[in-house]
Amino acid sequence: MRSYIGLTLFMAGLAAVLTGLAYYRNPQWPLMGWKIGAQLFLTLLPMLFFALIVSGLVQILVPKEVIGRWLGTASGWRGIMLGSVAGAFTPGGPYTSFPIVAVLYKSGAGIGTLVAYLTAWSIWAVARLPMEMALINTRFVWIRLASTFFFPPLAGLIAHVFFSRYFR
Repeated sequence: MRSYIGLTLFMAGLAAVLTGLAYYRNPQWPLMGWKIGAQLFLTLLPMLFFALIVSGLVQILVPKEVIGRWLGTASGWRGIMLGSVAGAFTPGGPYTSFPIVAVLYKSGAGIGTLVAYLTAWSIWAVARLPMEMALINTRFVWIRLASTFFFPPLAGLIAHVFFSRYFR
């Protein structure tokens, strides 16, 4: 809980400094910035609320032993590959993926699995592929996917091999 308080105080301080800088540049800017931030907050609040509810329910419904067996440090390659696939198919932005990672972390998932999950979520993002194909082109998407194909499992393997003993 202390880390959340520290992070909250840091963000409040950063907001105060940026408000001061905005005021220095133009006295109307801080109010404009705060309005934009408040609108974003109100837009994201329902999604964040339900994402956190889902995270809490998953913690209750999925036994820690299952998470540990399939995604824990001892799961090795299986956990890394499952994390990669799950990350690739997780829709939405950070408001959906990070609560999932928090649940997996609290439930005993290994560092390799979590790193592979987040790397696949950010690089592969299957839910974004149709938009990417429509706006850029299909050939580009296939080249990008081929170029990044090994990154999520490799990142998970590096985290597992070099950082598992420092995790938890």
